[in-house]
Amino acid sequence: MDSGLFGMTAVVSAPLAGNSAKTLSVAPMLDWTDRHCRYFLRLICPSCVLYTEMIHTSALVLGKSPERYLAFTAAEQPLVLQLGGDDPEAMARAAILARDYGYTGVNLNVGCPSTRVQRGNFGACLMLTPALVREIIDALAGSGLPVSVKHRLGLDRQEDYGQLADFVAQVAAGSCRHFVVHARNAWLRGLSPAANRTIPPLRWDWVARLKEDFPGLRFELNGGLDTVPKVEAQWSRVDGVMIGRAAYHRPLFLTELELALGRRQAPARRAEVFAALLAYTEDWGAALPAPRLTRHLHGFFFGEPGANAWRQFLGCARPDQSAAQFFRENSARLAQFGLTLA
Repeated sequence: MDSGLFGMTAVVSAPLAGNSAKTLSVAPMLDWTDRHCRYFLRLICPSCVLYTEMIHTSALVLGKSPERYLAFTAAEQPLVLQLGGDDPEAMARAAILARDYGYTGVNLNVGCPSTRVQRGNFGACLMLTPALVREIIDALAGSGLPVSVKHRLGLDRQEDYGQLADFVAQVAAGSCRHFVVHARNAWLRGLSPAANRTIPPLRWDWVARLKEDFPGLRFELNGGLDTVPKVEAQWSRVDGVMIGRAAYHRPLFLTELELALGRRQAPARRAEVFAALLAYTEDWGAALPAPRLTRHLHGFFFGEPGANAWRQFLGCARPDQSAAQFFRENSARLAQFGLTLA
């Protein structure tokens, strides 16, 4: 993408091998960052690197319809496919599919602590096997795409920077030069995935220390970055930041970050974002049921008067309506929020 939406210049920095530009990215979020969510976020943040939800390799290499998982629109680029699994051969095949579909890069999930992931011995479990992680990353790199790994600081209540540094060193002995670090441990026992995002202590300093100890590698910080001052405080210490649920619940937070980081001159305007989103729904027509899109829009008026009314309005969307039909049939209610169909 060479220029921003609505005539605004965008600074786009894809996670390419050897790229020294700092990246602002939106985290892969299971059940949330589907293609419709990503398109919406792209309208708000032209400079962000976007990630898919985690997709297990079996869905791609054993399933009958990889198109269901891999299809996206060009406007979503730069877009990275995040993969889950522990089989290097399956990873290699999935990465070739990613290349053929035109993804910007591939990322290995080494951070998810869910029970399902533990049963499959992938996600955060792979923190225990850095040699296997290196083998998987090397298999992904065979596709020719830039590769990265998203991981935690460690597992359970054992907090040891030395073990973390050893994990990075072993993985970096192969093809990986880009590490996205969720700056908390993953507790495999006693915490739900949701609690794993808040209870284990944040240690941003450890990620900055990794950058000092491995200056030739790329480190992107993830975890707890939910205000502009927090991001600004860490921006100079790492090679990029990844925003998680704050981007989903407060999508215009991304435009605040772009402004603060000098990536745009004016904030995204809701009316213009909505106009572009409306055109997107018209292109999809009946193939896009209204709730598949509206579920991602609840935070569009976060913190503003009328935010509750907006969410209640979105809650009226029916599965038998297309998104375009839902908006067309509710033009009067849209006007209450300063949005039009023009």
